[in-house]
Amino acid sequence: MGGGVNASGNVPATADVVVIGGGVVGASTAFQLTRHGVRNVVLVERTHLAAGATGKSGALVRAHYANAPETRLTLESLKIFRNWDDIVGHGDPGLRAIGMLRIVHPDDEANLRANIETQQRLGGNTMVVTADELKEIDPLLYTGDITVAGWEPDTGYADGPTTVYGFARAAQANGAAILEGAEVLSIRTEGARITGVETNRGTIATSNVVLAAGGFANRLLLPLGIDLGMYPRRIQVAVFRWPFAMDHARPHRVVIDSLHRSWMRPEGVAGTLIGVESRADDNIDPADFDESVAPAYVDVARRALAARYPVFDGALMRGAWAGVVMQSPDDHPIIDKMSEYEGLFISTGDSGSSFKTGPAVGVVFAEWITAGEPQLMDMTPFRSTRFAEGQPWVDATSYTNESMGSTVSR
Repeated sequence: MGGGVNASGNVPATADVVVIGGGVVGASTAFQLTRHGVRNVVLVERTHLAAGATGKSGALVRAHYANAPETRLTLESLKIFRNWDDIVGHGDPGLRAIGMLRIVHPDDEANLRANIETQQRLGGNTMVVTADELKEIDPLLYTGDITVAGWEPDTGYADGPTTVYGFARAAQANGAAILEGAEVLSIRTEGARITGVETNRGTIATSNVVLAAGGFANRLLLPLGIDLGMYPRRIQVAVFRWPFAMDHARPHRVVIDSLHRSWMRPEGVAGTLIGVESRADDNIDPADFDESVAPAYVDVARRALAARYPVFDGALMRGAWAGVVMQSPDDHPIIDKMSEYEGLFISTGDSGSSFKTGPAVGVVFAEWITAGEPQLMDMTPFRSTRFAEGQPWVDATSYTNESMGSTVSR
């Protein structure tokens, strides 16, 4: 089947694999499938590529987690980000490796050290730094409330849409079809196997579906009798202009700050993007929600930013937006080959944290479909059955204030 971006007309009649969702996971999966020898791949996106959480994401690319599996996925993704031209060969993810600081409450120092030891064991370039060392790394940073922090000198952030576009162009060049404006109405089954995907523009016969539909996942899973306890959440971010007193030639680092339940990174030429985490706006409609932010949120975000970077006290807000993530019951992603239906694979419930792991998740799905199981790493911790088993994912070395939810990216 010839590749192409198709925004009108009928959908292809058949496909070896249909990928539902045009975010980073879906686009990465489509590309990796073609790289693993599958040519009859169709990527279906209800509106346009990167229109969901990926396009609204802070697109942080950092390896620091309070668990080994997500750290491994990110380290594998970093190999793709850093070798983009050789591996993907199309587009540019806009990776800016300006370094990332992980700030935690002093009471969490032991957990921080344990997590960094795990990351170092897995091959991550990271270390524990003192408050005095932080002043050298980022002079604008307020350090009076912390003792140590985690420092990753060669991670940072990327650009969500251009990452997706690069994967999609590479998949298209390898023969995949990219369908925008094709809303999936249902996943068709016969007995316990997948038989096709029905869209608003026609039906595609297929025996394999990879569902990476973000906040829309329940609409397709619940009719199949699959209820994983997930719900879509509305989240908010804001952008603040760098003040005059800041050295505009030296951008600050990416920061994840448990004390103020926030993350921040440079945005554009002279701005900072910040997300402050909350549990607000659960179970919203991902197709019909307010994309603006409340004035109260802007105030909260400005205070959190100034608490870590005092130079931003009273900073000018230059923009803000809201997006939707799919929240899992334990705040961790669900990435699995489903036992309910042969040929059904899902990546969902990421709770806003899958941009940085998306490139590697595409490899996992490609290996699952072409080799029968993932070769990259053991995906057991991400299994969908953990909730029914009474074994939700709990990080033993998590940090204070880490149970309050997530933003578009963290």
